Amino acid sequence: MKLREVQLSTTPTAEDIAALRLGDVVYLNGLIYTAREGVYMRALEQKANIPMELPSQSAANFHCSPAATIRGDGSFNMGAVTATASFRFAKWLPEWMARTGARLIVGKGGMSSKDYKEYFVPNGAVYLSTVGYGTGALLGRGVENVEAVHWHEELGLAQAMWVLRANRMGPFIVASDLDGSCLFERENAKIGEGLARVYEGTRPAVLKRFGETDDRSDEVIG
Repeated sequence: MKLREVQLSTTPTAEDIAALRLGDVVYLNGLIYTAREGVYMRALEQKANIPMELPSQSAANFHCSPAATIRGDGSFNMGAVTATASFRFAKWLPEWMARTGARLIVGKGGMSSKDYKEYFVPNGAVYLSTVGYGTGALLGRGVENVEAVHWHEELGLAQAMWVLRANRMGPFIVASDLDGSCLFERENAKIGEGLARVYEGTRPAVLKRFGETDDRSDEVIG
């Protein structure tokens, strides 16, 4: 099946969001800003004024650390744009989305359908996932310009709020929809069914290390 490619504004309409399907390949156009724990804590916990007009300027929040520097003349040097794991920021997202109108949360790894249903669906938001690892340089090609960097003195370059002008930035994959469905969970279930058939009839392991289980629905994180 050929994947559907979508050009999407970073200030999407409700109709634009509703039209997205799990597995769509998305390229973003417009302003996109980075916000991770430093920005969330400063804006939500310390009650600092957000230095952008959101969501009118952008409804796209990218969880990433740009590989960038600020030159002595105030200009920017940016190469790669490396996504970071979004599940670490889940506790801030409901308040952030409600306050800023963010409708596109972009990052690596995604979250669970429970998170999508409880946090994203009430705010009309979806999750866009980066495609695999090592795509930082590819995503960097979609950065047309660095518009601004906010709070870099307080938070450092990695945690600062970078404002990027995106021109066909991607590819990203639609990993959640307005029903709260999760692309990764759907595909993992298909894979799990195949694995069950492969291992059908095999004897369980005699010796077990921490975290090993014969029940493929279990997950242990140590």
